[in-house]
Amino acid sequence: MNELVPIVSGLVLGSVLSLCRPSLRLPIGAVLVFALGAYATLASGEYHISWAFLLIDIPLVAASAAITYFGMRCLQTEKKS
Repeated sequence: MNELVPIVSGLVLGSVLSLCRPSLRLPIGAVLVFALGAYATLASGEYHISWAFLLIDIPLVAASAAITYFGMRCLQTEKKS
């Protein structure tokens, strides 16, 4: 249940990044991946156990954002064809 926050935030981030200008995707994505990963660690209270949970939550946000972003791009290219 604790891993829903980084997955859902990554889904939202990937959807938002597909709407951004190409020159802004990487900087905005990088900052928000770290911010949302840190938020997921804080919101779930995992930081009380160890701050090493950041090393799990940040890649989880990044992976779900990347999957969502590429999925949205595939859907957009299918609409154009």
